[in-house]
Amino acid sequence: MSKKRVAIVGASGYSGEELVRLLLGHPQVDLVAVTSRQYAGQSLAAIFPRFGHLPAARALKFTEPRADELARQAEVVFLALPHGVAAEYAVPLLAQGAVVIDLSADFRVSDPAVYKDFYAHDHPAPTLLPQAVYGSPELYREKIRQSRLIASPGCYPTSILLPLVPLLRAGLIGTGNIIADSLSGVSGAGRKAELDYLFVECNESVRPYGLPKHRHLSEIEQELSVAAGSRVVIQFTPHLIPVNRGILTTLYTHPTTAIGDAAAASEFSARVGACYRAAYGQEPFVRVLEGKALPDTKNVVGTNVLELAWRVDPRTGRLIVLSAEDNLVKGASGQAVQSMNLLCGFPETAGLI
Repeated sequence: MSKKRVAIVGASGYSGEELVRLLLGHPQVDLVAVTSRQYAGQSLAAIFPRFGHLPAARALKFTEPRADELARQAEVVFLALPHGVAAEYAVPLLAQGAVVIDLSADFRVSDPAVYKDFYAHDHPAPTLLPQAVYGSPELYREKIRQSRLIASPGCYPTSILLPLVPLLRAGLIGTGNIIADSLSGVSGAGRKAELDYLFVECNESVRPYGLPKHRHLSEIEQELSVAAGSRVVIQFTPHLIPVNRGILTTLYTHPTTAIGDAAAASEFSARVGACYRAAYGQEPFVRVLEGKALPDTKNVVGTNVLELAWRVDPRTGRLIVLSAEDNLVKGASGQAVQSMNLLCGFPETAGLI
């Protein structure tokens, strides 16, 4: 099988750097272009010395992002850009025949009115929304295989959707009063020099932010509503914690079956386990924990794996579900490469294990 030629627009950010790492080591792609206005003319190895031992990183130089040139060079283009900017490149790239995998939020939300509500400006390319596929391989594998525009999910949404969607599809939990508490490493804010993300501000500090309407709620509620077949509105509180990377999410839900005692809790827990095994038992990047094990970011950082576990509390009648992932890999670049593998016909795990 011939190698695919791929490019990264915005390769100097944290997600872009992860894409570089994954694609340089991918056995079935050639990384032919990386763009950055700031570093144009400099080699990958000069900007990211961690790749300096690789001949490709010493040879490949950052260029200015020009859609026409990228479409000539590459068959697949990853957009690791801020929302609102990514669509400016997606439009001409798609028109010239490239496949686009967008890591921004520009094509995740199918309703332009909802996008405007959460992102405070008109959608930059609403005519492309009908052809965009939400790029969660575990949820939309077959659609991804057929698509030319992949909207790769956000990091928080991945940590919430993968645990909840199977339960909603199976009717095991109700659609009301779902609460999501998430803790994220500082890299989730992106590579930028802002006061809130300086070391002295973040170290020895845990703080909530984005309340009560974090932007990721738009895609979270959209996909939960699709799974449930009715509108789902949740309470979501993100927190910043003093680690480089990783997300831990705790979800509080209400079973559709009454949980009044330990026996009922045990029976319901078994049903939840069966649901997760059916959904993810053959998935290479979802690790369902059973027994006493609970998700831990140290077990997933640097990998494309999401861990999940659950507990049924007979005292409160709630089902508590927990997940852990690397926000830059499964929550961003790794998941995007997983989608590329699907649409290119590569083994889904290629370059990721």
